[in-house]
Amino acid sequence: MTQPSSPPPGRHEPAPHLPEHSELPVSAQHRASQERPAFAVNGFAAFALLLLAAAALLFVGWQLLGTLLSSAVATFGLVPALVLLFPLAGLLLRGFFVVAPNQAVVLTLFGRYIGTVRQNGYFWANPLAGRQDISLRIRNFQSQLVKVNDAAGNPVEIAAVIVWRVVDTARASFDVENYNSFVDVQAETALRHLGTAFAYEAYGLDDQGQPVVSLRGRPDEVAHYLREDLQARLSLAGVEVLDARISHLAYAPEIASAMLQRQQAEAVLQARQVIVEGAVGMVQMAIERLERDGVVELNSESRAELVNNLLVVLTSERGAQPTLNSGR
Repeated sequence: MTQPSSPPPGRHEPAPHLPEHSELPVSAQHRASQERPAFAVNGFAAFALLLLAAAALLFVGWQLLGTLLSSAVATFGLVPALVLLFPLAGLLLRGFFVVAPNQAVVLTLFGRYIGTVRQNGYFWANPLAGRQDISLRIRNFQSQLVKVNDAAGNPVEIAAVIVWRVVDTARASFDVENYNSFVDVQAETALRHLGTAFAYEAYGLDDQGQPVVSLRGRPDEVAHYLREDLQARLSLAGVEVLDARISHLAYAPEIASAMLQRQQAEAVLQARQVIVEGAVGMVQMAIERLERDGVVELNSESRAELVNNLLVVLTSERGAQPTLNSGR
């Protein structure tokens, strides 16, 4: 696995601009659901009121039962009423629920969204409302390894780590079929788009005079591009992308050997360039020092010979073998 290198410290270049087609369509934004708080009361207070109401009903029923025992007709009507209290109590008890930390409960009543409870604790809401638990915790996942052709047409393998969380429970529940699967699919789509938008490695300057952005050479700009692209795609599902970074980047196996040779050749050329520039500077400094201190007087022929010998010594890959000239 090839790890992208970081840009030099102290230099910041503007992040690349997201393409137009990454934005959500206007119609989709107009139809998007909007989260709102639901009506829910403290569960302990509601349970206490329910117990008081149940005690009051039992007391009244007991009094009525003692009064109406002499009337068979009244007793026949009172017994079904007392029996109906049990399913009513069960229905009211169904309205109690618990919200854990970093969890939310989405409430719907007869197919209509009535709100979301985000505060953790014990609550009571409409017992006829349906409830759906949504996790608000931060999640991360490793995307699958994707093989695409980069901007230069070379096949590369790329994968990323995505960190995200749900910020709008209404959109996550009603605007997409399954927000977890939606995140997975859109992450792969954004990763493929990223691979085709930039080359694996690039050299030179762009139209603004900045170094060309590449997958390998500018990891921070590439990560920013990926996160913004993912955010534009996942905002429809009420998801916030906290971070997105490349975790694997390499040439495809069929061209990896050839590209490795090219990288090695470029590294050798760059190293040679540094060696030659340093050797020329050292030779120039040596000649100027010899002439300034009057150590030796050099004519054009001896200067050329000295330059040649010094360059050979300084740029040679092997150690120099000194040779004494006894003819002079």
